Amino acid sequence: MKKIIYLLFFLASSFLFAQENDPTSEMSEAAEEAALAKATQNPLAAMYSLPFQNNTTFNVGPYKRTQNVLNIQPVIPVSISENINLINRIIIPVITQPSFTEDASSTGLGDISYTAWFSPTKASKITWGVGPAFQIGSSSGSAYGSGEFGLGPSVVALTMIKKWVAGVVVNNVWTFGDVKENKFLFQYFVNYNLPNAVYVVSAPILTSNWNAPSGDQWIVPFGGGIGKVFKLGKQPININAQGYYNAVKPEGWGDWQMRLQVQLLFPKGKNRE
Repeated sequence: MKKIIYLLFFLASSFLFAQENDPTSEMSEAAEEAALAKATQNPLAAMYSLPFQNNTTFNVGPYKRTQNVLNIQPVIPVSISENINLINRIIIPVITQPSFTEDASSTGLGDISYTAWFSPTKASKITWGVGPAFQIGSSSGSAYGSGEFGLGPSVVALTMIKKWVAGVVVNNVWTFGDVKENKFLFQYFVNYNLPNAVYVVSAPILTSNWNAPSGDQWIVPFGGGIGKVFKLGKQPININAQGYYNAVKPEGWGDWQMRLQVQLLFPKGKNRE
């Protein structure tokens, strides 16, 4: 994992250095990358994208093993009318889960989540979207998820002020099968955009399992990281790396987590920021 992170930072630094020292680099391309950087920070941007988000939590369980969750999460915007966009976000988790009974881990598919946000197309100081959040019982075993169908509300809101992009994503999902789940997610995100499509970000994901015993319900991380948008050939790519400390966590959960994301961008026409 460390080698991958070093490689991605090296690639980002190389592209940044090349842009700063290439006299043939056009201002229009730099402006386009800067606009794309802000669009990637907007969950409601009308832009197709394919993020691969890898979340690693260290020292999980009695054997201090590593849990890894690779989220494949395509974003598909659809124009419903002149005034409304439907932003479809799918998250397909591939989970490497440590065992709590033996010094071993296994890998499988988790429960897929699908969120559909209805959002006004008209620009305003506050951009918002509301809609349902679904859980699809796709897990390949009980170690990776409940395998139950779930449903709940989801809300996203954000604002952009000069170089800043800040907002929140909130949802709560209940399942209705043999396994009763009541899961809450709150993510705030704060981005500050620097020159050359570089940005710093803090976007921790706070979760609560309301059905867990008191004291074991919440995971509350704090931290942040850095990212950059660049082009590999003609393909725009967004990469970022973040680190978080779990200030509140269930017993047996790891103190530290790392997030590494590579996002393929497919801008089409004028993207809404």
